[in-house]
Amino acid sequence: MNDLENTSNEKIILLLQEQLTYTKEQNKSLTKQIEVLTEQVRQLTKALYGSKSEKTKYQAPDGQCSLFEDDPSFNDSEHTEEQSTATITYTVVRKLNKKKRNDSLREGIEIEEIHHHPENTQCDCCQAQMEEIGSTVAREEAKFIPAKMMCIQHIEHAYECKHCKKDAKQKAQIKRGKAPQAAIQRSIAGPTVLAKLIYDKFIQYLPLYRQVKEWERYGLLTNDKNLSNWVIRAAKDWLFPVYEQMKKALMAKSVLHVDETYAQIINRSDGKSGQSNAYNWVFRSVSSQGPIIVLFQSALSRGRSVLEDFTNGFKGTIICDGYSAYGNLPDVTFANCWAHVRRYWMKADSKNGQVGVDYCDQLYRLERQFKHLSPGKRRKARQKQSKPIVEKFLKWVDESPFFGKNALAKAAEYTLNRVHGLKAFLLDGRIEIDNNPAENAIRPNVIGRKNWLFSVSEAGAKANAICLSLAETAKINGIDFYQYLVKLLSELPNLPIYQQPELLNDYMPWSKNIQATCAK
Repeated sequence: MNDLENTSNEKIILLLQEQLTYTKEQNKSLTKQIEVLTEQVRQLTKALYGSKSEKTKYQAPDGQCSLFEDDPSFNDSEHTEEQSTATITYTVVRKLNKKKRNDSLREGIEIEEIHHHPENTQCDCCQAQMEEIGSTVAREEAKFIPAKMMCIQHIEHAYECKHCKKDAKQKAQIKRGKAPQAAIQRSIAGPTVLAKLIYDKFIQYLPLYRQVKEWERYGLLTNDKNLSNWVIRAAKDWLFPVYEQMKKALMAKSVLHVDETYAQIINRSDGKSGQSNAYNWVFRSVSSQGPIIVLFQSALSRGRSVLEDFTNGFKGTIICDGYSAYGNLPDVTFANCWAHVRRYWMKADSKNGQVGVDYCDQLYRLERQFKHLSPGKRRKARQKQSKPIVEKFLKWVDESPFFGKNALAKAAEYTLNRVHGLKAFLLDGRIEIDNNPAENAIRPNVIGRKNWLFSVSEAGAKANAICLSLAETAKINGIDFYQYLVKLLSELPNLPIYQQPELLNDYMPWSKNIQATCAK
């Protein structure tokens, strides 16, 4: 009987021990889950209510801002009584800063003078005629003259030779004047209207449906469907050849910035819902390799196939973020972005997180010093000064016990998984330390997306990408985009650009022809 009781008690004890072990493991798992969720709540709260800036100039170690950071007197140690006995006399020289107006007219604006004379120029005392002794500009004001719509009629005149007409043996001699080709056949949209339409959408971010009323006010009665068709047709017929020529120049370079952002296309050819994400990719050259080119590519996916198709024939380095599609391309190496690494460590928001941010800040301080160096000198400076910091940082990350699913562990994992790509900028002075140029280039697309919301068709999305490409490349090369469009849409329809694409070299935003006629 006692043996049976002992056996029963031992089974109960074993069962309780197993339950206790299971409970401990469950508590441990739940504790980790609570930590992860707490971290997510903290990050979301910071994203919602905190500062959006990534600058750390005013950032204290505990995350609080210093009220006295800008005043050097608060950074000095407190004086003791003995130290305070000395009296220092100094003279402060104040500079009188002229306050600049925040509104002014640029130089070259036409001036209209309105002169104001006294109603009566007779002397009130002796009634003699008074003589002018001077004048002053009482004030200046801006005057706006609204745009005016005109109807341009191209009239072709025909001439014949009356002398030959009388001679029955002679063939009739007739000559006819020829009007220039229209940008869009059988359409009232002229080059200036198309240029204004595209400019307002892609520079002013004004959706087409909101432009309809403005065109009606000017005297052009149309609708948003017509406007959309005009943009698509102009982009396809005359802007796309320029885009393709720019792409050839871009693919001939050896360093590219690449990034992507989501978009929306309602009528998709892949059968997916219009609510599914499409993507706009941006490709940008670096300033050390000649004129900067910015090209957008509309795609239904974010897959590697899009990158492979666009960069077919490219050999060199692509600067990008840590997205998995960037990799395993023939003749292409990938340099990863240090700004993304820094953001991961900023999200950790702890002492160790601040250490990681400090390492990144050291590299960026050096990059500001190297900014104006040639690629060769920049590479030597990086090898001497930046390389030790990179190796020290990566060694610290590798040896630190960052495990789990918290922000620190994610930052460490993100960094260690991209060691080779993060070191790439040390080996080539043409490679930037981050992918910020691509992120800045893609920003107009994001701003536009908030205004025009979506593209109805893939043809419209492609036209958007072409127009944005020309707009951003023209802007960064100092070209007035409106004047550039007027020139393209006026001259290209009358040139054999499809038979002789080399003619387009004179219409690149950096060409002498365009710089001379369309510069801002």
